Amino acid sequence: MPDAKTRKAVARDKRQGKSASTQAGEFVREEIEHVREGKHGVRSTKQAIAIGLSKARRAGVKAPVSKTASKATRKKAAQDETASKHRRKTSATRSRATTRALKKEGHAAASHAAVSKQAKRSASKRTSASRSAAARKAASTKGAAGRSAAAKKAARTRKARA
Repeated sequence: MPDAKTRKAVARDKRQGKSASTQAGEFVREEIEHVREGKHGVRSTKQAIAIGLSKARRAGVKAPVSKTASKATRKKAAQDETASKHRRKTSATRSRATTRALKKEGHAAASHAAVSKQAKRSASKRTSASRSAAARKAASTKGAAGRSAAAKKAARTRKARA
C-alpha cells in the first residue's frame, strides 16, 4: 500500500495535468526511499523502478508500457491495470513472502550513483528529439514561477560546471 504522502503528491500531479509518467514517478521515488531507509532491498535499480511502476498502475495511474517492453512486462502491466479496477486486499501470505525475499537483497541499487547511472543509460536510448519534446511538454505544465525557478537552477548548474 503506498504511503499517504505519495498518494497526495500523485493527486496533486494529476490535478495539475502532469503526465502519467510524472505521476508514476512519485511511486518510483517512494520505492527508492524504502530501499534507502532499509525497509527492504532490491537486486537492481530496474527492479525498484518496476515495483514502483506496478504500485502506480495498481493505484490507478495510466502509465503506458514502453514500446520495447517484453511480453512478460506487458502481461504484468495488464494485470496491474485489471487489479486497479477490482481492488482486493492483498494476500497476507504472498505479501509476507515478497517482503522476506526482498529483505535478503542489497541496498546499493538505490544509491545515488546507481540511480543516476540507470537514468543516464535509459536516457541514452532515446533520441535527442524525444528528450527535447519531453522537456518542452514538462515546461508547459510548470507555470511561470516554476519555469523561472528551473531557469535559475539551470544557470547555477552551468556556472558550477564551468
